[in-house]
Amino acid sequence: MSKVCVVLLCFLSLLTNAHANTLLVFGDSLSAAYNLRQQQGWVSLLSQQLNRSHPDVNVVNASISGETTQGGLSRLPKLLETHQPKWVVLELGANDGLRGYPLNQMKQNLAHMIDQSQQTGAKVLLVGNHLPSNYGRTYTTQFFNVYSELAKEYQLAYVPFMLENVALDNTLMQNDGLHPNADGQPVVLENIAPTLLPLLNQP
Repeated sequence: MSKVCVVLLCFLSLLTNAHANTLLVFGDSLSAAYNLRQQQGWVSLLSQQLNRSHPDVNVVNASISGETTQGGLSRLPKLLETHQPKWVVLELGANDGLRGYPLNQMKQNLAHMIDQSQQTGAKVLLVGNHLPSNYGRTYTTQFFNVYSELAKEYQLAYVPFMLENVALDNTLMQNDGLHPNADGQPVVLENIAPTLLPLLNQP
């Protein structure tokens, strides 16, 4: 085998390994460090933690403030092709709920994204949320149940509420009452990490 072929094979191997342990975080403003410095967000804090515990894992944050499940559905295929993630953290739906979008469409969009991710071989962690109580008990309950129903149907790793112990604590929330502040971001990570880390350790 020529030296050129050997170099080429080594280069291709490096590219493959670069993608082999990619964790794709795919969410909205709650994962995009809204109104904060990026390094303050829970995803950056996760990346720092994994640098110590799982140095082979590369975290890619593809979250966009204002993203809906419809927008996510249109963006995901290219991201899966580009990054070839081994794990996908799917955190979308809050903007659908806040805008009063039909929940059956939201559920269908999330299901399609789960399907797309799993078809590439990626393991999916589904992150759920609650809506403010002023949206009405029926709608907020149905919204919350979308996530648990999908998690059960697809047998997913599942975090029911990423803002547990954060959303009702004014000292951990920004003035809009919707987004965690810098002090709230580590608590968000504490809510997600116990479910995510075992997923990373699976063969």
